[in-house]
Formats: sequence, structure tokens, C-alpha cells
Amino acid sequence: MWVLFQSPKMSHLVEEALKANPNVGAAKAALRQAHELYSAQWTSYFPTVQGNFGATRSKYASETITPVTTSTNTEYSLYTAQLSLSYTPDVFGGTRRAVEAAKAQEEGTRFQLEAAYLTLSSNVVVTAVQEASLRGQIAATERLLEIEKQLTESVQKQRALGTASDLDVLAQQSAEAQTAQTLPPLQKQLGQSRDALTALLGRLPSDEPQDTFTLDELTLPTDLPVSLPSKLVEQRPDVRQAEENLHLASAEVGVAVANMLPQFTIDGDIGSSALTIGKLFTPYTGFWDLGASLSQTLFDAGALLHKKRAADAALDQAGEQYRAAVILACQNVADTLRALQADADAVKSSAEAERAAKATFELARRQRGLGTVSLVAVLNAEQGYQQAELALVQAQANRFSDTAGLFQALGGGWWNRSEESHDEQSGTAGK
Repeated sequence: MWVLFQSPKMSHLVEEALKANPNVGAAKAALRQAHELYSAQWTSYFPTVQGNFGATRSKYASETITPVTTSTNTEYSLYTAQLSLSYTPDVFGGTRRAVEAAKAQEEGTRFQLEAAYLTLSSNVVVTAVQEASLRGQIAATERLLEIEKQLTESVQKQRALGTASDLDVLAQQSAEAQTAQTLPPLQKQLGQSRDALTALLGRLPSDEPQDTFTLDELTLPTDLPVSLPSKLVEQRPDVRQAEENLHLASAEVGVAVANMLPQFTIDGDIGSSALTIGKLFTPYTGFWDLGASLSQTLFDAGALLHKKRAADAALDQAGEQYRAAVILACQNVADTLRALQADADAVKSSAEAERAAKATFELARRQRGLGTVSLVAVLNAEQGYQQAELALVQAQANRFSDTAGLFQALGGGWWNRSEESHDEQSGTAGK
């Protein structure tokens, strides 16, 4: 989405932030973890085979029990090598639903990563716009302060000539002080914006980026994206994550139901047992067994029933959270559209005021060249022009920021995102 502002410097910083920001790195690691857990859960479809080798040294009570071996020696060694197989058939779908839950967890984590990408890129854009706005406001304020100082000097000269009173001097000095008072907060905000941008890039404050931004370098997108509310649920990563959470809760209900039903298990062993290692796997040393079992919980004081009810409640909770996510998404879009409409009106009126103030200033300068107006009149006209310029900068910055907010509310740059690129991005995130 940031490429629509047509600023190579902004695009470079966003790409750097996506590579170096620790929150994105953490989200990528979480996705890798979720994928591995899903892969581990998927293996539940297959039997478990274990290999065992044991060696024991024993002595039996020769006066009490029948000799264990054909030898008269009461001490003997026994070596056993075997393979054990255990398999739990998915009769009632418990394994399938558990795998489904793990897959939903992985998909939810994938959308968390996408949300991290979207939030980070939006924050970089908004912070860059804020920096550009502050630089414009500081430049206009510094020029206003210079004008105020010139007006103060002019009034003081008039006071010396007796054409102005002490009240006029004090009033002008107060106006100059008030203008000077607005400059430090703007400089502080600019410094904090630079620190915030540096942190978004995954750097320490001492490693501030060299690129700076002004509003003249940014281009407002002419065609804003349009999306239907029904498409919003497919574009917003937070809505998609809430959907996967709902899917996860549904699968957990299936697991809870399957746990209340009989459990089937198939077990088998095959191996060889001999008194010396060299005789392992020779004739008459082999053994095997195969069996099946069924178990059903008859009494657990209602534990399984309560777990099932808890899973039902979690499903209801996930359903309401999904509904809340959809409502919030629609609200975000509506809010940003209202803000953009107000921004458009504000920019239009501010631009008209700026043009009128500029024309007044130009006229005053020409009249000053003809000697028909005083320097004070020119300075007052320029002061009005700089104040109008300051208001226009603020209005333009608000429109840039709210445009970035609209892109974020709609789920980012989905309009040029194909399924192939999405899968490629997700695959890269999992490496």
C-alpha cells in the first residue's frame, strides 16, 4: 500500500522495517512453531513404532523356583531386542478434529503475521507523514517567529518616535513570546517521531535513519480503494484470525466429544530374546504378540462432561469475538471514510485560505515597493500567509495519515496481492 504514496524513501524504510523489526521476527517464529506443532499433531494418524533393547543380569532362587534356564548355574544374562507397535484408530474422529484444531491454530498465527506486516507498514507510513507535517509546521512557525521579531523591532522604533505606546510594545512582545512558545513542543514531537521511526526499523536511537520527509515529497493517492463489506472479512487479517479461532474452538468441541466415547487401541510386539547377544534372532528365540483393547470411562465425577461444556462455551466465546471483529472492521472503515471526507473539506478550505493569504501578501509587497504601505503592513500580511500555510500543512498531513488509515482498515494492499504471492510470503515467513 505504501507504494501508492510514490515516495522511494518511504518504500525503502518500510521494506527495511519488515526485515528488521523484532515484532515481525517474533511473529515469524510463532508461525514456525505453529507449523511444527501442526506437523506433530498430524502424525497422530499413523501408528507409533518403538525399538527396544534390554540386557539384564539375574540370579534365581534355585531351592524355591524351577530353573529359568537349562544350565545349572543360578546366574544368567538375558538380552532382548524388540519392536513395539501402538495404534489408536480414529473411530470417532477425535484425531481428525485435533489435527483440524492444530491447523486452525497455524492459520490463525499466519494471519497474526500478516497483521504484524500490515500494522508495521502503516505505522511507518503514518510516522513518516507525521515527521513531514512537523517539519512543515516548524518551518512555518520559525518564519512566523522571525516576522514577530521584526514587528517587535518596528513597534519599539515607533515607541521611540512617540507614535506607539508602551501598551503596543508589550502587546507585540506578548505575541512574539506566544509564537516562540509553540516552537519547542513541535521540535520535541519531531524528535520523538524520529525516535519512533528508528524503533520501527528495529534500530537503537543512536542509529537514526538518514532519510527525512517533507510533504512535498509525498503524493496523495488519487484513486482510493473500494471494497464491499462482504469482502472485508476476506481482507482483514484480524477478522481472518478471529475466523480461525472460531474454527479452532469448533474442532476442540469435536475432540471433547470424542474423548467421552470409547477409545480403541491396537498393540503389538515382535522381537528376540537370548542368553547371549550372539544368539539373538536365531531359531527359537523369537516372540510376538498382538492385541486390541477398548476402554471407556465409567466414572470421572463429571470431568469429561464439564470439559465438553467448557469447549461449548469457548465456541460461543469465539463466535462472539468473530462477530465483534467484523463489527470493528466495518466501524474502522466507516470512521476513516468520515475522516477522509472531513479532511477533504479541511484541505479545500485551507488551500483557499492559503491562496487568499498569499495573494494578499504579494499585493502588500508590491504596494510596499510603490511606497503606499508600511513595512508593518507587509509583515502582517506575511504573518497571515504563514499562519494559513501552517493550517494547510496540518490539513494535508491529516489527509495523508487518514488515507494510510483507510488502507489499514481495509486490510492492506490486497488489490495487488495474488494467492501465489500470499503463499510465497507465508512460506518465506516460515523459513
